[in-house]
Amino acid sequence: MSATPADQLDPAAAQAAIEYAYEQGWTDGLPVVPATQELLERFLAAGGRPADEVLSHLKQVDRQVTVELLAINAAMAGCKPEYFPVVLAAWEALTLERTTGGGGWQSTSGPAPLIIVNGPIRQELGFNSTGGVFGPGFRPNATVARAIGLTVRNAYGIRPHELEQATQGLPGRWSICLAENEEESPWAPLAEDLGVSGNAVTSTLLRTSEFVDNRHTSDPEQLLADFADTIGRSGPWIFKHAMAGVVLCPEHANLLARAGWSRSDVAAWLTEQSGRTTAQLARVGKDRANEGGVRFPGDNANPEEFQRTIADPASMIVAVAGSRTAGISMVVRYFADWSGQSIPVRAVGASTSGSDSAAPVGAATATTGEDAR
Repeated sequence: MSATPADQLDPAAAQAAIEYAYEQGWTDGLPVVPATQELLERFLAAGGRPADEVLSHLKQVDRQVTVELLAINAAMAGCKPEYFPVVLAAWEALTLERTTGGGGWQSTSGPAPLIIVNGPIRQELGFNSTGGVFGPGFRPNATVARAIGLTVRNAYGIRPHELEQATQGLPGRWSICLAENEEESPWAPLAEDLGVSGNAVTSTLLRTSEFVDNRHTSDPEQLLADFADTIGRSGPWIFKHAMAGVVLCPEHANLLARAGWSRSDVAAWLTEQSGRTTAQLARVGKDRANEGGVRFPGDNANPEEFQRTIADPASMIVAVAGSRTAGISMVVRYFADWSGQSIPVRAVGASTSGSDSAAPVGAATATTGEDAR
């Protein structure tokens, strides 16, 4: 599609459409792209799935997400139509998470989706997988993640100070989408290890992410001990376990691989070594977990008992992303558990050619607000 000449653009009309979206409550606080009917049709063509196909249903609000609703919100988020198959896969991956069908989107933690993209589509669409991968600056990363947030807001009606119960929330709640750095990873792509080759998306909900800066050792166990210390800290422990994964920078991943460590070796070691003693947890009143798994102060327990943070190494995401500029990696702390699955990205459909200068979608855009059920 050729670009519209500047002398044919109408900034005043665009501004009016943006302000209209604010008035309807469709935004996340930032301006959205007006979704025209023509633009919506290009998203649906790229997705290659029926507009009325139901992707998910949230029973407590009795609202559902259809392909059309997801497409509208992806358009408003600033996605290109060719990104839509990735958005579809990300949403499907998130529906596999136990908590997204319960209270996850409304939680007091205000959890953030972590979206990891694998396959050739990373480069075809321009996803960032290297420097600054957790930060801003790349349209696919930013808008795919934002599409999820707008859908939760507009289709499910979960908004701050309304159905959303976040005490403080996370600064990156709707912005954590990264591509795995397959080119510099010493291991197979994450999705491939999970049984899906080629283009795929892996996702879960996070409570937070915490960096580990270690440029000081070439010993793999010393390096992993630094990660274990971060994973095992008492702050996130409100249940029996406080599940976590890691996104390793290429420098850390290759250091481990050169020493003979596989992805599963890393997960197994961190599972065994991440945690705190009962005495350490007792100092913050979290030394025991009751039958429901909730932590509370206990009595007469063995103070030297080591309590593991992570229940099962199979529950750990071990991905590789970022650049080789320094030994800085990220611990990603799950909201609850992780499905352990990846979703393939379906073949990208052809975008419909044409201009996006038509009037904003009336009924289609309105669906994201009052008619999203």
